[in-house]
Parts: sequence; structure tokens; C-alpha cells
Amino acid sequence: MKNIAIILAGGTGQRLGDSIPKQFLKVAGKKVIEHTLDVFQNHPQIDEIAVVSNPNFLNEIENIAIKNNYTKLKKILQGGKERYHSSLSAINAYDGDKEINLIFHDAVRPLVNDRIISDCIAALDKYKAVDVAIKTTDTIIKVNEDEYITGIPARDYLRNGQTPQAFKLSTIKQAYKLALCDPDFKTTDDCGVVYKYMPNELVYVVKGEQFNMKLTYKEDLFLLDKLFQLKSIAQQNETITPKAQQKLPVSVIVVFGGSYGIGLDVVNICNGYGAHVYSFSRSENGVDVSNNLLVAKALKEVFEKEGRIDAVINTAGVLDKEPLVNMSYNEIYKSINVNYIGAVIVAKESYSYLKESKGVLLLFTSSSYTRGRSLYSLYSSSKAAIVNLVQALSEEWYDYGIRINCINPERTKTPMRTKNFGMEPEESLLKSSVVAAVSINSLFSSMTGEVIDVKIKR
Repeated sequence: MKNIAIILAGGTGQRLGDSIPKQFLKVAGKKVIEHTLDVFQNHPQIDEIAVVSNPNFLNEIENIAIKNNYTKLKKILQGGKERYHSSLSAINAYDGDKEINLIFHDAVRPLVNDRIISDCIAALDKYKAVDVAIKTTDTIIKVNEDEYITGIPARDYLRNGQTPQAFKLSTIKQAYKLALCDPDFKTTDDCGVVYKYMPNELVYVVKGEQFNMKLTYKEDLFLLDKLFQLKSIAQQNETITPKAQQKLPVSVIVVFGGSYGIGLDVVNICNGYGAHVYSFSRSENGVDVSNNLLVAKALKEVFEKEGRIDAVINTAGVLDKEPLVNMSYNEIYKSINVNYIGAVIVAKESYSYLKESKGVLLLFTSSSYTRGRSLYSLYSSSKAAIVNLVQALSEEWYDYGIRINCINPERTKTPMRTKNFGMEPEESLLKSSVVAAVSINSLFSSMTGEVIDVKIKR
């Protein structure tokens, strides 16, 4: 049966206190609604997408659809004053079709995942109405108008509702037909309409996820941003995705720091799949990323030979493990110049080439970016700066089609680490080839502005 995703984007942002509706605010390099649309566009079971928009922002949705080439987005509909007006707009748009599945989802829940969507679709094989919810962790109290407690229901059977909510078209259509005959009709969600006006119709509940949160208040923007940062790619092998395998042979990739460690593995994997890959480093051809003239020259050489550059990866870095007060200023400048200024130079010099190819820039951070640690003051602070640089540039360059991400690997076995830590148990470290594989796969994803965690699967 045909599965139609209905993205409800009619909100005005009043509770957020912003002049721009919350679905159009940016987080992790993209507008919130773009993250949401990406999930449904890429889900193999979703056949079509319709967006129900705030009437004042129909052009904005149209521009987003064109810019992102959302091939499944077939309808852009006008919503109304209340949430249920948006639902009715979608129901009416598909009225007259044969039986189909409608999957309603809030545009401002961008972290919904494939598992939730798949479970909703599977449940529609047996049920005609499906909700998504998670167990309530807080105690819920019921109060009267004077704010006195009048009841404390048991938490065992309480859930916090989420979206998607999925229905057979005929079921949700009939529920609203009955509801609109009620002069006292009020609702906050579509499952509530089925539950109240079609009491003989069971509403099945699919398990949601804590991170499938809704952007409602300003504080939620901060939480969403952190949740995007914490999205992980956990992998224990060097598997290259089919899409990457297909794209590599026709891609021109420049790697700075490609003479050893993760950078060398990136170069070797790219070569193995026939990519046009070029490596630059201090040891192999004298290219120091902290020297803007050398970086510019390297990129120009590749462009003159290939005619384009599709991706630039900077793995160059140094690790200083000692107290700041014991470091000479030459050591301090070198650390900052390589670990941070070098990334800035690579980004700035790559911009014109990546703008032309709508390419991707990939930088590297470290798990130490989240908290400065003793003996790592310069390294940790530089890696934190890389994360902020990636997030800022992903917004600055987004309209030019340039994607920018950074890889955040757990402790990885590289020559640089061995030099500083000596021999460590093999099972406690990531293989550099695994990090390289994740890095290459990210080049051919739709992600931008994200910190991609690479962790040992435990």
C-alpha cells in the first residue's frame, strides 16, 4: 500500500518567541524542516511526501524543495490556524484516492529515525491508527483550578506522545467527519480524534525514542544541536557504502595529512576504489597546512590537472601532551597553527573549488573537544574550535551547496598516538582504517554541520 508522509509545518513560532517559525530555524547546518524531510526522503518505504505549510511561508518550502532536490515531495499544501486544520488539508488533498497510508509527522521533530517510521508502517498492516510514544519518567500530577493536587496516576501506563502518527486514509477521514459535527470539538493530535470519535477502533502504540524530541522552546534549540552532535556512526570494520563505491571512481579528493595514520588509510581506500586522490603533507611533499601559500598551491595543482575538486579532507594534526607552562612559545604557535589555523587555511583555500563542485569539506576533531583536560590544554581547545568552525561554516556556505562535517573518533591506533602513549591494548583502540572508512562514507552522505562520532561497538 502506498505510504504518504505528511509533514506538518504550519507553526508560527509563538511559543518560541521568534519572528521566524521554528521549522525554518537552523540547527546542525540545516533548517529544522530540512533535517526532517531528509529522513523521509531517504526512507525506502516512503513513496511520497506532502508538506502542509504556514500560508505565509509557501515560497520558502518551494525553495527548500528545489534546492534539496526532494524527489518524493509532490504536494505543498496550505495549513490553517489550528493544527487540525493542517491535518484536514492533507486528508482533503488525498480524498478520492484508493486506500493509502498517511504518516503525519511534526516538521519540528528532526531526529525521528528509520526504525520508528518502519514500525509505524508495519503496524498499519494490522491496525488502522498508530501512535508513537515513550514511557513517562516523571511523576504526573493532576491539579484543580486552585493548583491543588487532585490525583497522581500510576506511571506504569502513562506515555508521552510523539509523532509520527499513522492512519489508513479512510479511518482518519471518518474520524474527522464525526469530530467536525461536535460543536465542542477540540484536539491537539490526530490519534486523539480517532480515539474519541471512533471508540471501537484500536489505536496501537509504537515505541518512540527519547531523542525524537520536538522543538518548542528556545532551550530546545540547544538540546537539538547537542543531540545532532551525539549522533554516532559506530562501526567495527572497513565497510564502504554502495553509494560511496559508486561515486569514488568519478571523484577528485584532496587529503592533507595523508602520509600516515587515518589520512594514509583514507588515501589507500580511495585508491583502491579508483578515486582520483591526491595527498599532501610535510613529510611527503613539504606541504604544511599552516602555510596558506603552500595549501593554495597544492589545491591549484590538483584543479589544473583534474578540472575540479569534489572533496577536501584535512587530517593533519599534532598532539602535545604537556603542561602549558612547560611549552615554549614556538611549540605553542606550532600546535595552534597546525591544529586550528591549518584547518582554517584549508577551509578558506578550498572554498572556491568546493563552491564550483558543490563539494564537501571534512575536518577532524577529538573526543577531548567536549572538556578541556590537564596536559592537553592546546590540543583540546583547538579541537573544540574545529567543531565550532564546522558548525559556523556549514551555515555560511550552505546556500552554495558545500557540505562540511567533522569526524570525532574515539582513541585510535595511529603513529601519533603510539608516540605519545606507547603500546596500548589493541582491543581498547579503534583501527585507523575504520575511521577512514567512516570518513569516506560521510563524503557521500547528506549530512552537513555535524560531528560524526566513531566508536568501538561494545
